[in-house]
Amino acid sequence: MVFLPAKDAGQLAPIPDNIPISEFMLNEKYGRVPHANSRDPYTCGFTGKSYSSREVANRVDYLARSLSKEFGWAPNEGSEWDKTLAVFTLNTIDSLPLFWAVHRLGGVVSPANASYSAAELTHQLLDSKAKALVTCLPLLSISLEAAAKAGLPKSKIYLIDVPEQILGGAKAPAEYKTVGQLAQAGKSLPPVEELRWSAGEGARRTAFLCYSSGTSGLPKGVMISHRNVIANTLQIKAYEESYRNDGGTKSPGTEVALGLLPQSHIYALVVICHAGAYRGDQTIVLPKFELQSYLKSIAHFKISSLFLVPPIIIHMLSTQDVCSKFDLSSVRTLFTGAAPLGVETATDFLKLYPNVLVRQGYGLTETCTVVSSTHPHDIFLGSSGALIPGFEARIMTPENEEITAYDTPGELVVRGPSVVLGYLNNDKATKETFEDGWMRTGDEAVIRVSPKGVEHVFIVDRIKELIKVKGLQVAPAELEAHLLAHAAVSDVAVIAIPDARAGEVPKAIIVKAPGAGSDEEVSRALIKHVEDHKARHKWLKGGVRFVDAVPKSPSGKILRRLIRDQEKEARRKAGSKI
Repeated sequence: MVFLPAKDAGQLAPIPDNIPISEFMLNEKYGRVPHANSRDPYTCGFTGKSYSSREVANRVDYLARSLSKEFGWAPNEGSEWDKTLAVFTLNTIDSLPLFWAVHRLGGVVSPANASYSAAELTHQLLDSKAKALVTCLPLLSISLEAAAKAGLPKSKIYLIDVPEQILGGAKAPAEYKTVGQLAQAGKSLPPVEELRWSAGEGARRTAFLCYSSGTSGLPKGVMISHRNVIANTLQIKAYEESYRNDGGTKSPGTEVALGLLPQSHIYALVVICHAGAYRGDQTIVLPKFELQSYLKSIAHFKISSLFLVPPIIIHMLSTQDVCSKFDLSSVRTLFTGAAPLGVETATDFLKLYPNVLVRQGYGLTETCTVVSSTHPHDIFLGSSGALIPGFEARIMTPENEEITAYDTPGELVVRGPSVVLGYLNNDKATKETFEDGWMRTGDEAVIRVSPKGVEHVFIVDRIKELIKVKGLQVAPAELEAHLLAHAAVSDVAVIAIPDARAGEVPKAIIVKAPGAGSDEEVSRALIKHVEDHKARHKWLKGGVRFVDAVPKSPSGKILRRLIRDQEKEARRKAGSKI
């Protein structure tokens, strides 16, 4: 059985497939809120520095001129892969204008997670074949190490401005050009020619190369087309239009939104940075999460829409002594994604903030974000909302048969216009995940009907092996391969265990190599081994447990569910509540 959006989910507008994202976002003829009626799309939450909608359009133009001269990139010459720019930075108000300038030239942007280690960034630089790297001063040392390993010269490294408040007085070395300097130089350069794309070219050309662990295994480059981003932006707009037009927001049709989540992550990249700007919203950009600056920004800018992940919500609940000191009365909507939000947590939040609509969404990098979302008129706590316009879904058994009954779990398989092109240089993973427009999510789900009679998606488990730490993906296979390289390890399995702050954290189940030393010594060594080479969200915060043998099937597959059950029982006996 194919599940469809509700009849009143909204009418999806035609999706243009012959223009780049930059044209769609900045040209009023494609349905965006007119520049004159838009709030400032991007405002710094620390300094208050802000760009109007027209200023963003001008900045994109100037940066496109400058990048064209700097790199020799011409809009209608070569393929997009000749013009790949890696961006490794904290959130800034200059990120999206930079991205769209690259798209204006027909190039690819490959955003990297700001928590990456040098080794992880090196992998992305090499795999994407990035021609240059834009970073920020706090991440410059990691960038230099990664660029050297990837063979990228210093002359191809550029800096983007971040607020003085997080620099601690540090000054950028004069040898690196900045994005601000490039934009200024572009003002005196001749305009670049318009892109000339034929029908379907926007659907074939990659715009963003985002790295995801997919449904299993090591991080892969996800090829996201221009049409994918355009489609999901239009899907979100159509789904929420009735709410925005009925006075559901304080300022009819537009909102002031929080831009805290990493702009490298598909959730923030599309839902906040693209859909928000297209609909005339203002995004208050914060470089990273810090409780005081987060709360101050909400109070000062009168933020009405919070885009968060469950660990931040849980942190708010556990720090009410701090949160209660700030005026958060402007908040009308809380939207959460990247990992499921439990009914209990949502209920606890509503007890403290009863006037806030708690919404949840579901999506993946491979679906270019939102597949389902809670509509403000149909709140069903615990669900990931209903399908948005343009998406279809099936629930499949392990034998690949369709499940037709409600409340019966199976793998969620989806199809829609924002499902991506596939994985870069990885035909095997692409074929395993995508087929005839359908995408196997690797998530176990059920369909349940809300009190209003609408079919909702509930994510109940992960068939795929990914661990979600503060909404960020951790592939057990990646950590297992790294740990197996250590001389003290004979065999290993990495699993997720619950954590009150992060949602989940990795824990390593280790079979020691002969003569490896005491458990305590090996545990310390392995934790350090991971911390020295991997991003913080991949660290073994769940600890290490030693076993005589890792449970495996006859075919050699790690029995993760059995290991997780063993861990759960051990926590229960120890009196743990999670």
